[in-house]
Amino acid sequence: MPSRFHPVRLRHLCAAALACVVVSTATSAAQGNPAVASVRATTGKATGPAARRASPTRGRSAKASKAPVASRAKVRTVARKKAPAPSRITYTAPRGALQLAGDLESMLSRASRSGSWGVMVVSLDNGDTLFTRNADRALLPASTMKLFTSAVALERFGPEYRFATEVLREGSLGSDGVLRGNLVLRGAGDPSFSRRYTDDASGDTPMAAIARLVSRAGVRRVSGDIIGDASAFEDRQVPEGWRSRYLGASYAARVSALSYNENLLTVRVKAAGRTAAVSFEPELSGIAIVNNVKVVAGRRSRISIRQTAAGLEVRGTVGATGAGRSAQVVAEYPALTTTAAFRAALEAHGITVDGGVRLATAASGAPRVAALPSATLGELVTTMNGESNNHFAELLFRNAARSVGGVGSAENANTLLRRFLWEKAQVPPTDIYAADGSGLSTADRVTPRSMVRLLGYAVKAPWYSVLEQSLPVAGRTETLRQRMRSTPAMGNLRAKTGTTNDVVSLGGYVTARDGNVLAFSFIYNGKDRWRAKEAMDAMGATLASYQR
Repeated sequence: MPSRFHPVRLRHLCAAALACVVVSTATSAAQGNPAVASVRATTGKATGPAARRASPTRGRSAKASKAPVASRAKVRTVARKKAPAPSRITYTAPRGALQLAGDLESMLSRASRSGSWGVMVVSLDNGDTLFTRNADRALLPASTMKLFTSAVALERFGPEYRFATEVLREGSLGSDGVLRGNLVLRGAGDPSFSRRYTDDASGDTPMAAIARLVSRAGVRRVSGDIIGDASAFEDRQVPEGWRSRYLGASYAARVSALSYNENLLTVRVKAAGRTAAVSFEPELSGIAIVNNVKVVAGRRSRISIRQTAAGLEVRGTVGATGAGRSAQVVAEYPALTTTAAFRAALEAHGITVDGGVRLATAASGAPRVAALPSATLGELVTTMNGESNNHFAELLFRNAARSVGGVGSAENANTLLRRFLWEKAQVPPTDIYAADGSGLSTADRVTPRSMVRLLGYAVKAPWYSVLEQSLPVAGRTETLRQRMRSTPAMGNLRAKTGTTNDVVSLGGYVTARDGNVLAFSFIYNGKDRWRAKEAMDAMGATLASYQR
């Protein structure tokens, strides 16, 4: 079963909505609009306004330079005063709750000139609140929303739960290995259905592993179609509040119950004589792939990829003497491309497919041919929080909704989350609105109070150790590796980070100097992101230094 974890950091090509992607060799920057994202070559010299000093005698005789001052125009140069740099915000070592509150308040007052803060700190050992500022204000959480997604998924399933991607048959399978009917790949929103995971026994990718299972089940030929079933989730693939400029980036891949490789495709183009060779990773079969790339003289290449519900079109040019070009794009029709990848994997394992590829819901009662389990939920949560992986979060969020019946939708997941928080952590439903599970949505809202109460409930839950171990460690791991180094928080504070253009947030646990475990939530909404991050790091180290 796929369980060996291989962390892979996936790059995104551009940050604009992707109707097509344009790529050039000699790339230096990504520029995009909602229709086309381009990476263009930039050549030429870097230039700037060179300041030249004029000699007081240049072009004039010494005699002229000694002319009376009264005969020359006076020029006064006034130097513009630079605004003083803001003083660095550093941590303190407060003694007593009163001093702690004063120190944190001072840090916040110095942190930003604008924007909104929400802060709450609670001692989990003593049960008292040590500091609050706007703790009941609903703010954008950014990726600290993943704390809520982690908790509701772990609460519903438990850390050892595994999702299963299934293969079903519609028709009879004869002794000759011929399936007289359709073969269905039914998705379960498995984040580990990806090339970053491998089968422990064979080293195969999950797609190759499930094709091998179909072959072992005796299927040699499929007379019908290969069907992709993504009905476990809602049809909406872009959550509410995702900005259009996000949609071409890997961190904003489409959401589907039938996803593979985190819904990223790699296209490769190279010259092969007078024609251009185009290939995709993963390999695709059964959908239209139109190659309109021309070979031209030279080494430069420029390609664009257009995606439709019928397939993909690759256009542009490739240099005859160049190395070609590869690019990574977000799959705009993930269920379709995943199904096409499944068909290609079947063919690679010697299974002939007579029909094409299409999407539909599997017939009721269709017998199972094979099933591929996911990595454990605990492993998935660890990846999600460590990398701050949005795709993992969206799939787990919708799967949590499926656990109580019905379709996996963001709306159903939000309802479930609110109910869970009210029943387990006494969080009022008005304290949170989750338009998605990742925190990328501009419609998300949480209060610092809701986050701290969730963290307080988590320490008593049977899955707490999994959540705790999934959180980055200050000065040591993942998104906190470079933060709070050489402070008392290093190796101590564990927290989920959150960062967008308008948000900086941090929520988690830290052990104070006196041994008390503190739960905290820091959320800033505004433009002074770097100053706010500095303040959060100082506050985190201050909590680690605190002693009653």
